[in-house]
Amino acid sequence: MRMIDLIEKKRDGGELTTAEIDWFIRAYTDDKIPDYQASALMMAVYLQGMSRRETVDLTLAIARSGEQLDLHDVAPFVVDKHSSGGVGDKTSLVVLPLVAACGIPVGKMSGRGLGSSGGTLDKMESFNGWHFEMSLPQFKQQLADVALVLSGQTAELAPADGKLYALRDVTGTVASMPLIAASIMSKKLASGADAIVLDVKMGSGAFMPTVEKAQELARIMVDIGNDAGRKTVAIISDMNQPLGHAIGNALEVKEAIDTLHGRGPEGFWAHCLEIAGQMILLAGKAQSLDEAKGLATAVRSNGTAWQKFRDLVRAQGGDVAQADDPSLLPQAAYVEPLLAPQSGTIAAMDTAAIGWACVRLGAGRLVKTDEVDHAVGFVLPAKIGDTYKAGDTIGTIYANDRAKLAEAREGVLAAITWSEEVVRPLPHIYAVVE
Repeated sequence: MRMIDLIEKKRDGGELTTAEIDWFIRAYTDDKIPDYQASALMMAVYLQGMSRRETVDLTLAIARSGEQLDLHDVAPFVVDKHSSGGVGDKTSLVVLPLVAACGIPVGKMSGRGLGSSGGTLDKMESFNGWHFEMSLPQFKQQLADVALVLSGQTAELAPADGKLYALRDVTGTVASMPLIAASIMSKKLASGADAIVLDVKMGSGAFMPTVEKAQELARIMVDIGNDAGRKTVAIISDMNQPLGHAIGNALEVKEAIDTLHGRGPEGFWAHCLEIAGQMILLAGKAQSLDEAKGLATAVRSNGTAWQKFRDLVRAQGGDVAQADDPSLLPQAAYVEPLLAPQSGTIAAMDTAAIGWACVRLGAGRLVKTDEVDHAVGFVLPAKIGDTYKAGDTIGTIYANDRAKLAEAREGVLAAITWSEEVVRPLPHIYAVVE
């Protein structure tokens, strides 16, 4: 085959065959195709799109480009979840123990923070000694022993995706629905999932700005999963405001612990319950979503989900005393209330701007070499539709630097829009795509 033929075919709106897609991914992974030709094909896909069959073929080819995990010797049925990222999204810290406590082994590979979104691994590193690096035999052994693993993604998993994403990032081809879907789903398929629950965010703090765009992406990913023989469902959820109250690593861990004890924010618990319920349902442990949610609620109430969280901390080297007493987690030197600058009702939030304000406090990375400060962040109970008087406390800032605290205060207040009119609260879930 010749790369120029594939480029011209897709440029002119043709469909690439399964063999052509397989050949391209193998050759590009093996460095036999130069970046400039791969870039040309990515731009052709960006402009012309891909059929459902092409998108599935691309996803499977990327998944086969490296190591493919088979966990069935220790877990007969593997359920995974993926979130498209968001501010205050600590859902995995609650959902994974809930599902594991229902007798469903969960072996998840997660990432660090990206842009204004926090990363699950960064949050868990708030525990002294906790680590996510492990070999595949160690991954399997922990899955067998405690039915719950949270590791980093290996470089051997879908290596073609890493190469293609780096290329798309600098060639203006990131925002292509088939390429986004293939990137996400290839890693899920390669990591051994039998069933996948996708949490697709939309709004001011998400990559997808509208429900319609989020549904379009979700539909493509669900089709990929089903065509690849995996049970797949997607939830379209809101990211027009932070999820829960806490934003920042140790603060989010504390909120997750509170939620596992029945004390967390009501809206955040409702979101976790929806995701956990869908995972339990796909695993065949319940006949209906209501029954699945009942099982998740029961393991929270009887403490078995909390015990699974403690097992996760201990098994990966973390200090369980910090889980039992969250006051031992990293603490900020400066704690200051965030005051309403005027009277009125919160009409909108620029969630990404709030996330970036948290990053600039030190909770994330502006460049790869930055060290994360696990103690800093915000607790922001204020939500769209809430009404305050000028000077009321709408949140709290946690900082280790006075100048950064002042900058963060200014950034968060600038991200909030006020109205004198009544504003309706936003829904947590917009749609379910099956």
